[in-house]
Amino acid sequence: MKLIFEKSVKGRHCDLLPKCDVDLVELPESLRRETAPALPELSEVDVARHYTELNHRVHGVNCGFYPLGSCTMKYNPRIDEDMASLPGFAGVHPLAPAYAVEGCREVLDTAARYLCELTGMQGMTFQPAAGAHGEFTGVLLIKQYHDKRGDVKRRKIIVPDSAHGTNPATAAMCGFEVVNIPSAPNGCVDLEALKAVLGEDTAGLMLTNPNTVGIFDENILEITRLVHEAGGLCYYDGANLNAIMGVVRPGDMGFDCVHMNLHKTFATPHGGGGPGACAVGCKDFLCEFLPASALMEGPGHIQVRSFAGNFLVVVRALSYLLSLGREGIPEAAQNAVLNANYLMRRIQGSFDLAFDRVCMHEFVLDLSRFKKETGVSALDVAKSLIDYGMHPPTMYFPLIVHEALMLEPTETESKETLDWAADIFRALYELGYTDPETMHEAPHHAQIGRPDEVRAARNPILRWQKPEGCHG
Repeated sequence: MKLIFEKSVKGRHCDLLPKCDVDLVELPESLRRETAPALPELSEVDVARHYTELNHRVHGVNCGFYPLGSCTMKYNPRIDEDMASLPGFAGVHPLAPAYAVEGCREVLDTAARYLCELTGMQGMTFQPAAGAHGEFTGVLLIKQYHDKRGDVKRRKIIVPDSAHGTNPATAAMCGFEVVNIPSAPNGCVDLEALKAVLGEDTAGLMLTNPNTVGIFDENILEITRLVHEAGGLCYYDGANLNAIMGVVRPGDMGFDCVHMNLHKTFATPHGGGGPGACAVGCKDFLCEFLPASALMEGPGHIQVRSFAGNFLVVVRALSYLLSLGREGIPEAAQNAVLNANYLMRRIQGSFDLAFDRVCMHEFVLDLSRFKKETGVSALDVAKSLIDYGMHPPTMYFPLIVHEALMLEPTETESKETLDWAADIFRALYELGYTDPETMHEAPHHAQIGRPDEVRAARNPILRWQKPEGCHG
């Protein structure tokens, strides 16, 4: 496929803008470019065909099954987009005075109130631009809390080895020392390992529950109690809130602050670099440390982003919340858990389960034995799924499971889709023993087969260079 610059033809254009009906004001010479911008010149048909061709090369939830574990490519209802497109929301200026944007303020207040109720928190901010940015904000709340009390010796954040990679990175960015603790054989927090590292220097614990292997830690109240008794605070990574929203609240588990990825749990757009948004909630005693904005009052100790965050993403999330309502939100969580357990049991008997127990919204396959017996890796299986029209699940994560494939079907998939997916996994299991070479070379029918990932990482080409004689 050619780049849009390579399709450019000098002088070709499409007139989409009406003729200017106001006086033309020229920029001062000092502000003008010396050369015109190197933009492609194409007709409207060329542009439409280019982006349609790009669309055909991409696999999204609108194309087929997308079981990417812990990232939750959830279906985004069209009504959410319609609400975000309303002129009063889409056309609002970030510098508009508060009296002129009372409707926007009501959106933020209402969304904050609903999310506080869902999480058991008392304060909420929408400033962070994404999940990791939300983690950063939440851990800064913990830092400010200890610093204000003069408890400067608390410089350690405890992070289980099954955590998302952003957790230790976030703690380090906030100036804390990261203390890693191993998981118990059941995939949950090892209580004895936790007790061994708790002390007067403990600032807090970062934890996901359900955890990254899709298991709800039955010792969660004991875990948060131990951390609190040591003087630390408990931070909830909301990446896996899908399994429990409207059913169990992080605040009731003993967590002091939480971040929610609106794109994971509340059906806002995901991927492609944005737009992202994250909600960060906290208990009463941390509210004074929340960032302030022009619309959401507060003391404003920290500022993590301009204005009130990505407002239109919050509009989408609120639309989703209102559409589902008090009954629909827990039903979505329960269906996500049901779908994951159904698919897990349908696959069982072929690939090994990392933990053979009831899961929550996601589960992990362990292909170590399969690779040893066939030579076919988790990567080979993931690539083979592409030939069947299925997006690969998460590969080689969490790190505590070797040859891992993590699957999350979400609540929106039908039984027929799950049966179809299970049949493909079982067929690939058999193919690994009968024709492993076919799987080593997969995918066979994708736009791109197996790129040289090492070369791409070490020698990335980050911008297009115009060849000699090319107009664009």
